[in-house]
Amino acid sequence: MAVGVLALQGSFNEHIAALRRLGVKGIAIRKPEQLESISSLIIPGGESTTMAKLAEYHNLFPALREFVKMGKPVWGTCAGLIFLANKATGQKTGGQELIGGLDCTVHRNFFGSQIQSFEAEIPIPEIADKEGGPPSFRGVFIRAPAILEVGPGVEVLADIPVSSEKSSSPVTLQGEEEKAGSEEKVIVAVRQGKLLATAFHPELTADFRWHSYFLKMANEAGDEASSSSSTINEGSSSLLSERTPNDLPIFQ
Repeated sequence: MAVGVLALQGSFNEHIAALRRLGVKGIAIRKPEQLESISSLIIPGGESTTMAKLAEYHNLFPALREFVKMGKPVWGTCAGLIFLANKATGQKTGGQELIGGLDCTVHRNFFGSQIQSFEAEIPIPEIADKEGGPPSFRGVFIRAPAILEVGPGVEVLADIPVSSEKSSSPVTLQGEEEKAGSEEKVIVAVRQGKLLATAFHPELTADFRWHSYFLKMANEAGDEASSSSSTINEGSSSLLSERTPNDLPIFQ
C-alpha cells in the first residue's frame, strides 16, 4: 500500500515518516501525472498561500479537484484543511484558490499568528473507539484554521472550546443550535465520506492514530485484498510513545 503526500511545501516529510512507522510507503507528489499512480492522498500543513501558488504553477488544481471528485480518500491537515474546504474566510486580499469538496466553511488563521501557536488536549471519541489508546489527542495548532460551519453530511470528529472574544456567535455543530449559556466550541476535525480534515498537525506527534484511521479509510475505499488493515490495527496503539516536549503553550 502506498499513499501520496503533496510535497510542495510544509510538513510533508513528517507525514511520510509517520506512514513509514506504520509500514506504509509515502510517495511525494509534485506533478499532476503522479496522482494517477496513487489511490489516496495527504495534503499537509504549511503556508497555504505559498502552497496554492506552487500548486497553480505546477497546474495541480484541476488534477487535485478531479482526484477528490472521483471519491478517492484525501486527508488535509491545517493548510490541507483550508484547501479541501468549499469556502474559506479570513483570506488575504484576492483570496487563494481552493480544491473544494468538503462541505464546510473554514476560517483561515482562526487562532492567530505564528506566535500564538499552542497545544491542546482534544477529546476524540470516534478515533479512540476505532484505534484504541487514550480518549484524547494532544493537538499541535500552528497558525491554525478552524471550521465555523459544516453541512449535513459532515461528521464532526473533534472540537475545542473557545473564548467569547474568539467567537461572536455560537458555532453550529451538525446543524444543531448551541443551547443558551453553553460553552462555545469550534470544530477542528471532520470527516465527509472519504475526506478527512484536521486543523492541527498529527504528523508532529508520536501518536499515529489519525494516520492509522486514514489508512483504514483508504483500505475501505480501494484495495479489499490488502491485509494491511489488520496490521495497522494491531500496531497503532503500541506506537503511542511519549513525544519530546516543546515550548508551545497549552490552550485553556
